[in-house]
Amino acid sequence: MDTMTLLTYLGISILVCFMGFIVWQLAKESEAGVFGSWILFIVLGLGVLGFVIKGVIGYLLERALL
Repeated sequence: MDTMTLLTYLGISILVCFMGFIVWQLAKESEAGVFGSWILFIVLGLGVLGFVIKGVIGYLLERALL
């Protein structure tokens, strides 16, 4: 794995953690309650999961085509 790929994964991981903090702060300030907070984090988690799945599918397709 080259340095740029590693830095890209590190940068994306930091941004995902920062987005989690923003959602937590939003839920806290808007007094969303427990259910609202769960919904916010589930939606964020599904977005992150979709990004990871996209990367895995792209990797698998590259390996199959090479």
